Amino acid sequence: MKITITTLSLIAGTALFCSTASADEVRIPVGQQGAEKQNIEKPRNGQTKQQVQDKFGEPQKQNGPVGDPPISSWEYSDYVVYFEHDRVLHAVLKGSAKAVN
Repeated sequence: MKITITTLSLIAGTALFCSTASADEVRIPVGQQGAEKQNIEKPRNGQTKQQVQDKFGEPQKQNGPVGDPPISSWEYSDYVVYFEHDRVLHAVLKGSAKAVN
């Protein structure tokens, strides 16, 4: 009886270890990512922090500055604006997670 229980335990453990998981893979070309947000107006490179604030309002969050030269960022609902000193370096759209069935 002891050998049978040990053998069954070994078989069950091996079956659990060897089972494989599967997942769907979704590929979206870079040019199509964020297509629904491409027409959102964002701050332009070279604008001052004051110009950005006057046109787009208060950011939801302010980060930084860090590094040399000092880089800071302002987060808005759809994008993040990166500044070097007082000038916009770039505004980057935030990703939008979608449920995959």
